[in-house]
Amino acid sequence: MEILYRDRAVLVCRKDAGLLSTDEPGGVPEALRQLLGEPEAELRTVHRLDRVVGGLMVLGCSASAASELSRQIREGQFRKEYLAAVHGLTPEEGSLRDLMWRDKARKMSFVVPQPGKDVQEALLDYRRLDAAEGLSLVRVRLHTGRSHQIRCQFASHGWPLAGERKYDTREDPWPLALWSCFLAFTHPESGERLDFFLPPPETEPWTFFAPEALLSGQCLVDSESR
Repeated sequence: MEILYRDRAVLVCRKDAGLLSTDEPGGVPEALRQLLGEPEAELRTVHRLDRVVGGLMVLGCSASAASELSRQIREGQFRKEYLAAVHGLTPEEGSLRDLMWRDKARKMSFVVPQPGKDVQEALLDYRRLDAAEGLSLVRVRLHTGRSHQIRCQFASHGWPLAGERKYDTREDPWPLALWSCFLAFTHPESGERLDFFLPPPETEPWTFFAPEALLSGQCLVDSESR
């Protein structure tokens, strides 16, 4: 864990893979309180990363700050982008728009052909930044926040993530190659627009790709195809 920014309203940190996002034993808020040496610190989760996913997270440091960040997420004013290494060669850029259904018993999401009970739209844009070793490095912008959205959508389109254990049957030697690399939001108190970029760790399969592709802090341009 590393704290990248903190004031009285928000805290931005690097979440390590293996940590839960929620405020429970083994979760990010508990780990941050231990890191800060402040067992009573108010830290409220406003968005989640899968346990196996690392990268940037922001937490609210008060009820009002958390509520404002949650509003920005609901109204599409909170920007989240990811880096992912996927099997195969994707187009240079595109959008994935699918209907997704969550199987709560199996803790898995599925792309389905038609609307139905508990079926929700899932939308993302992506751009391919590099390709190496049979993998594509893609920068992904989420427009919806469905459970396992990136993992499920890319797998359903024939590009499962490297290191995927849930939505692919091959046995890759790497951990899941999905990283929360960019966040942008409006500060709940000052109204200032804040953005943060964090490159992935220097481990495989990330090291297969050109450093300049991994270190690009440029925001993903909205796809015209939407």
